[in-house]
Amino acid sequence: MSEVQFRSGDAEVPAYVAEPSGQGPWPGVVVLHDVFGMTDDVRHQADWLASAGFLALAPDLFSRSNKAACIWSVFKDLRAQHGHTFDDADAARAWLEADPRCTGKIGVVGFCMTGGFALLLAHGHGFAVSSDNYGNLPANLDEVVDGACPVVASYGGRDRSLRGAATRLEHALEKAGVPHDVKEYPDAGHGFMNRHGNALWRMMERTGTLGYAPAPAEDARRRIVELFTEHLAGPGS
Repeated sequence: MSEVQFRSGDAEVPAYVAEPSGQGPWPGVVVLHDVFGMTDDVRHQADWLASAGFLALAPDLFSRSNKAACIWSVFKDLRAQHGHTFDDADAARAWLEADPRCTGKIGVVGFCMTGGFALLLAHGHGFAVSSDNYGNLPANLDEVVDGACPVVASYGGRDRSLRGAATRLEHALEKAGVPHDVKEYPDAGHGFMNRHGNALWRMMERTGTLGYAPAPAEDARRRIVELFTEHLAGPGS
């Protein structure tokens, strides 16, 4: 496990790398953090992906300015479907692709704020598979998933902000003929794969519509590993 930097446009982006044990090369995964930024949580996400056999790179999407300004910028990019956030994800993929420890086949995974980015990155950005975890769906969903790489997506049934999202996404992927695995967990809320210790997170957990849910999180990780293993097997192009 190590800290690195890679070039994205005119910026040097810091990132966390988690390397599997054993003999490489390994397929790669770009791990996009949630709204809380580069916390122990995103490092934990990279670590479990590494334990499953993926070279995981988690870039700091909030490194260009102060946190409030970066959050505003990231959501602006999400609405516009282009911007520095996409540039940083593309540069992270290129960094993995050039690393001799990587096979050149790379997936992307996002959580909450970046779940939507993972879906938007599934077409035209060089990723072989994408994982959207409780991300907002774009208004032009059918257009976004047309020609997308395989997608595994997870949502919580108690997540009031994303009611019906899993069904909408599954229908769109079926219509587009995209291989997929979409599941809604009835007893999980928003952010059920994330673990944060800050006061704001603990306060929101009390609502019952958000927070870590061990059993759904374990099953979602299993499904991600299965689809990623299937579609990241073999050497890259």
